[in-house]
Amino acid sequence: MVASNAFKFVMLPPQTDKTREWARRLADAVPEARVVVAEDADTTAREIVDAEAAFGWLGKELLAKATKLRWLQAPMAAPPAGYFYPELASHAVRVTNFREIYNDHIGAHILAFVLAFARGLHMFIPQQLRREWKKSPLEAGDVVHLPEATALIVGVGGIGAEAARLLAAFGVRVLATDARRTARPDGVVELHPPSALDELLPRADFVILTVPHTPATEGFFNRARFQRMKRTAFFINIGRGMTTKLDDLVAALRAGEIAGAGLDVYETEPLPTEHPLWTMPNVLLTPHMAGHGPYLDERRFEIMADNCRAFAAGLVLRNEVDKASWF
Repeated sequence: MVASNAFKFVMLPPQTDKTREWARRLADAVPEARVVVAEDADTTAREIVDAEAAFGWLGKELLAKATKLRWLQAPMAAPPAGYFYPELASHAVRVTNFREIYNDHIGAHILAFVLAFARGLHMFIPQQLRREWKKSPLEAGDVVHLPEATALIVGVGGIGAEAARLLAAFGVRVLATDARRTARPDGVVELHPPSALDELLPRADFVILTVPHTPATEGFFNRARFQRMKRTAFFINIGRGMTTKLDDLVAALRAGEIAGAGLDVYETEPLPTEHPLWTMPNVLLTPHMAGHGPYLDERRFEIMADNCRAFAAGLVLRNEVDKASWF
């Protein structure tokens, strides 16, 4: 007998060994879910028609066929531009994502950038490559004393909150902006709305972007905002590359308007080999891997399984997205 709260859950292509494994595990863990693995376009077009739920990328043609769809699990923490489109935003389907799974890994990556700049590693690493033994003069001011430093976290969601906790442990005073939070997370001494950003920038020794790419954040970090920062401040972006105009960042660095930059994400990825950021002496670059670390696939599965159970029971879903805002 089929349970009254049973539903059809379609795993959208492309499939991998991991998604096939998830499908098998979901079928065992959530008996109410009738899991269908769609391996090709024809199967997808047929199976999506009466599916109540789905996982993956859903284009507008498939959305138009999905007459019963009420929940879509996005395959990423913050899907890139193109995942959300007007027809999906206006549709009644609820969308959830995989946010929160990277908090510890990316929080540690942010701290690595901060500590590297605070202790001058952006200067000593090139010296090492040149086999050059050269100490900085004690009075040069190349050390940032963290108990006297201020960090501004732009977008203090799960990742930003973990970064704030770590920074506070080193004595850093943490300011933050966020579009949704109303209560300060641990480690944050001041929480402001996004509209306060320009007033806060001149106060920070480290400006840390963790915001997703949305219509409101695309290209919002530009030359004017770099010019509002301290000339001794460092800029760090581990959110999304499309939030920051790299030409403006390069111009600000060349003009000495900021002290340096640490980037894990870029407007164009991979970063072109001829891009000037590669050889700038006050820049640290990592290739969009701040989130790398153990347990990620298991965390993704847990969110999907929890949401399957909640969907079957008519409960609140984890990580529901404001579709119009993309996050």
